[in-house]
Formats: sequence, structure tokens, C-alpha cells
Amino acid sequence: MPRDTINDLQSFLAVAREQSFTKAATKLGVSQSALSHTVRGLEAQLGVRLLTRTTRSVAPTAAGERVLTTMGPLLDEIEAGMAALSEFREKPAGTIRITTGEHAAHTVLWPALERLLPDYPDIKVELDINNAMTDIVVGRYDAGVRLGEQVAKDMVAVRIGPDARMAVVGAPSYLERRPRPRTPEDLTAHDCINLRMQSGGLLTWEFEKCGRDVKVKVDGRLVFNNTLMALEAAVAGYGLAYLLEDRVQACLADGRLVQVLADWCPPFSGYHLYYPSRRQPTPAFALLVDALRYRG
Repeated sequence: MPRDTINDLQSFLAVAREQSFTKAATKLGVSQSALSHTVRGLEAQLGVRLLTRTTRSVAPTAAGERVLTTMGPLLDEIEAGMAALSEFREKPAGTIRITTGEHAAHTVLWPALERLLPDYPDIKVELDINNAMTDIVVGRYDAGVRLGEQVAKDMVAVRIGPDARMAVVGAPSYLERRPRPRTPEDLTAHDCINLRMQSGGLLTWEFEKCGRDVKVKVDGRLVFNNTLMALEAAVAGYGLAYLLEDRVQACLADGRLVQVLADWCPPFSGYHLYYPSRRQPTPAFALLVDALRYRG
């Protein structure tokens, strides 16, 4: 198969997977017009329409789906094989794409990358920071980071952080005006600062004590999709927040926040790096996994 045809197929696969010329062009590092021209040229060469285009969306036709399901895996294998050749280089090389939440990126991933990258200038890392439950196979990521209980059973999971714990916190000024909650059910009488997840729903406040699990639907005047804003609002006295304990540790230590319901917030499995079990790690990826592995 001519090299130009392979490149054109890769361009089509990027558009079909992203379902967007704009996103695919950004990912490939080309202009949107050039990418559109390439795909149209491939369609002309094959004599079939591969994509259905509207003003709002792009989707594969039946022929496009056939190319996506038959040629896509083959080209992915070629790409993986080329990446694996880096083991014969003097130093590991290649690009590693990871999807992760903001907290894990700051507290776990970046400290490890700061230690690793200076010694391996040919390794590139892309962090896609968001709180969505991303499908790393569909998104073509090398790995993802989630809390241990969120990792699918068919994935390889490597522990990269200590156990975590949630904390319900409020400012002393707020708790002077309201009675401290003694049970999770008491939260319904409080102003609570909600977090909006990327799925669209609100973060569930979950508690456990003596084998009893409780989920509380809280209410309040403020909703954020960012934990830093929720923390600032709690410190300012606008209500109770439900955040990872290490996120609020400094504020607890200096008295800006007070923790309540601590006996209802047991520890749980912390951050794990996960990737498909069928993946053959490249030397660069293996180095990163080793740098991230939790040894506490």
C-alpha cells in the first residue's frame, strides 16, 4: 500500500474517532482545511463516501465504519510496533498520553515527571487533565489515572499513591452559626458546597461507619466544577465542603477549616495508573510506570 494512502487512512481514522475535523486537525498538527482535503481525496480514490458531514457533526458512513473497524486496529498495531522499536535506541523515546484528574496531576504525576524527564530528553508526555471517566481505549490514551475502586477489572492497575480519604470541612465562622453535624443525615440542614462532575451530575457525598453505608443528597447556594473554588468558598464561610483530606490538610492545620464527621470518612484505595492488559509496554512507558509506582 502506498505510503500516501496509509497517511490518508490515518487522517480519516483521526476524524472518525474524534467525530470532528477541528479536534482531529489539532491532534494531527495540521490545518482543518488540509485535513478535509486529505479525506476528500481518500474518498475519491476509494470511490466511496466515508464520512457524513453536517454543520454540527461528523460521523462515519457504513463504508467508513468498515474502514474504522478493519483498518483501524491494523494501523494501530503498526504504530505500536514502531513505538516498540525505541527499545533499540540508546535511550528510550516516544510520546505517552495519559488522562487524569487535576488533583492526581498535581500531587502524583507531575512530581514523578519532574524526576524522570531530565534524564530522558526523548520521552514526551501529554497529560489530558479532566475529571471525566474517560475510555482510554476509545480515546487512544496510553494510560489513565483513577482511584483504585474506579478501575475496571480488565485493566492492569499500578498503585501510584497512598490510601485516600474524604473530609467534610467548614470554616469556624460557619460552624459558629450552625450546629455541627453528628451524622451524615444532619447535612440536609446545612449549606453544602456541591461539585459538578463532567458527566453532568453532582458529586455524591458518601459515608461509612460500622458497616453502614450512607449516601446523602446535599443542597446549598454554591456549585462548582473545580475543587479549588469549593475549598476557597469553604474557607470564606459559605458552607461545608466534601473534599479529599490532603487537599484541605493545610487549612485544617492552621485553623482556617474544621473537620466534621471524621468518624464517617474511612480511608479508601488511592490513585492507580491503569492501562489495557493486552498492551505491550514500550521502554519509555515502563520507565514512567516504575517512576510512578507507590512504594510507601
